[in-house]
Amino acid sequence: MFKLLLRSCFLILLVTAFCASQETTPPDAPQQTSSQNAPQENKPEVQKIVGALAQVKNLPAEWIIGPYIPSSGPLIPLTTSQRADVYLRQTFLTPGPYVVRLFSAGVDQARNSPSQWGGGMGAYGERVANRYGRFLIANTVSAVGNAAVGYEPRYDLCRCHTFWLRTRHAIMRNFLTYNNTETELRPAFPLYGGAFASGLVSSQWLPGKQGVLKDGAYAMLSQAGYGTAYNWVSEFAVDIVRKITKKNLSKQQYGP
Repeated sequence: MFKLLLRSCFLILLVTAFCASQETTPPDAPQQTSSQNAPQENKPEVQKIVGALAQVKNLPAEWIIGPYIPSSGPLIPLTTSQRADVYLRQTFLTPGPYVVRLFSAGVDQARNSPSQWGGGMGAYGERVANRYGRFLIANTVSAVGNAAVGYEPRYDLCRCHTFWLRTRHAIMRNFLTYNNTETELRPAFPLYGGAFASGLVSSQWLPGKQGVLKDGAYAMLSQAGYGTAYNWVSEFAVDIVRKITKKNLSKQQYGP
């Protein structure tokens, strides 16, 4: 089940990213004549797949991991309107949050948690809604808190190159963030405050008797685990997608 779930999540990520790359195609590209289009229609399906993979390979990383700071980009404090834009993109407009919630709901399904929901696709849908609702609360509280104290809400890619240094950076950024100087690191209190709030609120809609403080603490532990994993994927997402698409392109063009 886990293998199927992981494959499904990654497929959703790639499909959404491919759709985004289609939207970023320049609209003023010269149109081909009907005589030029005719041979195009007769191209084998393999060549069409190769073209699609090439577009995914070149799509902007923001469509995969959400708003981020490139490793070579400047660290500049966000304005209020920019913070609102980051919040919308992090919460609704990128595939990453949906993939994570599908995966975490799959873990809940495998654990039969909460047991009152039982099994089946209907129960899985409830668990996905529960996970996304908790994420919506957590990210909203975190965004408000970050704006209030001037903390950086975006993930900044490591300005380093080795695997272990980048991994350490991904872990560290789940617990520390920059203040409004963009040079001084501070504990990510708004991030974990949002996680705690999501646990408190979700305890009100979950079936059975819930421990409010216990659910808040559990939500903070989930943020520590899932947040670290998401940062790691964000750190290496572009490298992973490029390697996969490059391998698939090579197979399509030259065979196995």
